[in-house]
Order: sequence, then structure tokens, then C-alpha cells
Amino acid sequence: MNREPVGIEELRSLFLFAELDDEKLGWLTEQGEVQCASAGELIYVEGRPAERFYVLLEGTVSLLRRVQADDVETSRTDQAGVYAGATQAYVGDRVPQVYLNSLRAVTDVRSFVLPAEAFTRMVRDWFPMALHLLEGLYFGLQATQAIVSQRERLLALGSLTAGLTHELNNPAAAAGRAAADLTTTLSEAHDHLTHLLVSPDRGPWMTTVVAFEVGLVEHRDEQPKLSRRDAADLEERLGEWLEDREVPDPWQAAATLVEFGVAPETLDDLAATVPPEHLSEALAWVAATIGARVLVGEVSDALVRISSLIDAARQYSQMDRSALQEERLDELLDSTLTMLARQIPAGVTVVRDYDPALGPLPVFAAELNQVWTNLIVNAVDAMDGTGTLTLRTARDGDCQVVELVDTGTGIPADVEGRIFEPFFTTKPVGKGTGLGLDISYRIVVNRHHGDLTVSSRPGHTMFRVTLPPTP
Repeated sequence: MNREPVGIEELRSLFLFAELDDEKLGWLTEQGEVQCASAGELIYVEGRPAERFYVLLEGTVSLLRRVQADDVETSRTDQAGVYAGATQAYVGDRVPQVYLNSLRAVTDVRSFVLPAEAFTRMVRDWFPMALHLLEGLYFGLQATQAIVSQRERLLALGSLTAGLTHELNNPAAAAGRAAADLTTTLSEAHDHLTHLLVSPDRGPWMTTVVAFEVGLVEHRDEQPKLSRRDAADLEERLGEWLEDREVPDPWQAAATLVEFGVAPETLDDLAATVPPEHLSEALAWVAATIGARVLVGEVSDALVRISSLIDAARQYSQMDRSALQEERLDELLDSTLTMLARQIPAGVTVVRDYDPALGPLPVFAAELNQVWTNLIVNAVDAMDGTGTLTLRTARDGDCQVVELVDTGTGIPADVEGRIFEPFFTTKPVGKGTGLGLDISYRIVVNRHHGDLTVSSRPGHTMFRVTLPPTP
């Protein structure tokens, strides 16, 4: 890059310096210089120390942001007087002083360049009130964003906690009811068995009754699955059979026996072996015993459900785990869906289209779960209670991709380009803060060096998250 001096009149012609007097313009010419760059040349590079403040004199430049291994153009201009580079130098070391983007010469370019120290001195000495306003705006915006972001996370946590509590309450209540019923059923089974054992004429038929009960349990899983209608018909026939033989609570016993594939014809064989005066007691014992097994299964299922919910919560929050870890994206998505189950209406169908060939990826898992939460909640809101939410994982070169597609109303074309801006929201006042997508973008792009994009039309909105093999 070639350098040359700059004249006062050329600086005066720029809108940025038009109101300065000759003394200040002279100071600028002493402190700065003209820098020339050829077409295609990088003037400065994102992430490197921000040492210069650039003002365009002639030519066309483009601003670039690094996304994974690519530089993505965010804007292009040929307007003399536009500036870039060390634009935050005036706040000093309270923020990292690095270039926030890259600047490339599209054509041959002439720029006026000030060292960052000179730019800082100019702002502080010439515009003290403006400096305070700028600092207040900059740090005030950061503080506001942090407070609102924290508030949004607390609200989301409260909603998730309420949903998780409700989900835990269901299996816990089911386990409590089953345990209470189990106590009663075991007591009944004990009473029936006692009556059978104290019978003075008990004989080989008792062994047959016990073998019958054992056989029902052993072959339960082999029974064909009945339709609801066929099961109801069988239960009615079985209830009438038991009622005719004066079995206690015949209809309750019938409902239990049907689950084990028992039909009246099955009991005819048993009835031919057991003395008539002991048949009702024997059948009542069989029904109570296998009923107890059913209740034990219900308790076990409830505990498994509770355990799976706790595992999902642990996976979602990533408690007791390091920030960066190897995780499968489909497992993170599933744990988020579990946590959000209460927020997904019955009219919304969730489709999982996962690529099973994808392996674990080093990610900041708890932060990615926040991304999935924001995107899923937004998608559900957009569908207004009815539609299809598709979660898809795939490979794109060395990267892994997550696509979240909803069939909602879509994002208006005139605001689609702004949805990742802080505090921008299309939701009604009081319903959204406008930080969810901004936070998601920063987690994906800044923390993982990935990419988050959106494409939308009515009935099909897709957010696409691309994650590189190493953050």
C-alpha cells in the first residue's frame, strides 16, 4: 500500500470533516496520511489489533465478516467520507480493540488514515460532550442488552421449570396412585390365597391354579395386540363369564385378565380342574396377583419417565459438565424438545429427520440448547397452534447442519434482513424482547464460528444452523 500526504481542501470536501475549521483540518493533515490500495487488496483484517481509522476518499470498498472459513460481504460503497476501522478507539481498553470486520478494496482505493491514538485524541479534545454521549450510548446499550437478556433467560427458565414440573407431576402422580392400588391389590391377593390354603380339601388343583397364573405372566408379551373394539368385546364376554361364577369385582378382574390374553374359553379349561366351590376364590386370586404385576409395571414406567425427564433436564442445562464437549446434535435437539413439550400445542406435529451417520461434534452444548429453544419457540408462535415443525440434521462438507422448518405465516420480506438485530422483533408489544435471535446468532457465529441463516415464504420458514468441526 502506497502512502501520500493529504490536503486541507480534500478533507473539507468530505461530509465527515466539512464543519471543521482550518486549524483542525491542518491538525488532521499532520496526523494522518493518504493510503492507496489496489483492487482486491485487503486494507485491514478482522480480529487484528485496530490501529487505524479509515475514511474513504476515492474508489469502492466492501466490508467483510468471517463466517467459518469464508469472508462474507456485508456491505459495499463508493461514497466518499464513509469510515471504518478503529471506530471504538475512543472507549479505550474497556473493550477489545480489534477490527470487527475486514475492509477490502473492490477498485483502486484512496483512503485518509488516522492512527487510533490520534482519532481518540481528536474525539476526546474536540467533542467532549459528544464523547460522553457516545460512551453513554455504547455502554448503556450493552448494559441494557445484558439486563434484558438476563430477564429473558429468567422468563424462559421459569417457563421451562413450570413445564418440567408439570411433566414430572404426571408420572409422579401415576406412580403414587399405582403404589396405593398395589397395596390394596396385594392385600386382596393375600386374603384370597389364605382362604385357598386353609381349605381342608385343597389338592392338586391348587398347583394347577398357580401354574395357570405363572403361565399368563410368562406368555404375556406373546399375546396378539387387540384393537380397542376387540378388547372391549372380549372384556364384556369375560366379565359376564366371571359374574356368572360369582367372582368378586368381575368387571375389574376382566379388565386385568384381558391384558394377559385371557378369554372365557381359556378359563373353561381351568374351571374343569378346580372344584366349583373354590373357583371364584381361585380366579379372584389369579386376577389380584397379575393385577399386582400390572401395577408394578406402571410404577416402573412412571419412574423411567421421571428419570428420562431428569436426564433431559441435565442434558439441556449441561450441569456438572465442561463448557466445550463432544455432543450429538440430535440428542441436544431431543432434550430441548422434551423441555419444551408443554409449550408445543397438540395441533403442532413435530417431525424428526435426523441423519444417523452424524457423529458427536465439539460444541458449547448449553448455549446451543438456548439456540434450539429460541428457534423452536419462535416457530411454534408463528404457526399459531397448528402446523408442522421439522427438525433436520445433515452433513455439509466438513460441517454439520441443523435445519428447523415451520409451516407458519412466514417472515415479511421487508424485515427478513433485520431479524438478527438486537431488540428487533415482529411480536406484539410485551410478548418479545427482540433478543432471542440476536443471542442465537452470536452463539452460532461468534462462539462456534458457524453460520445462522433464514429463508422464508408463507408456509415455509427455515432457519439453518451450520457448525464447523471445531469451534
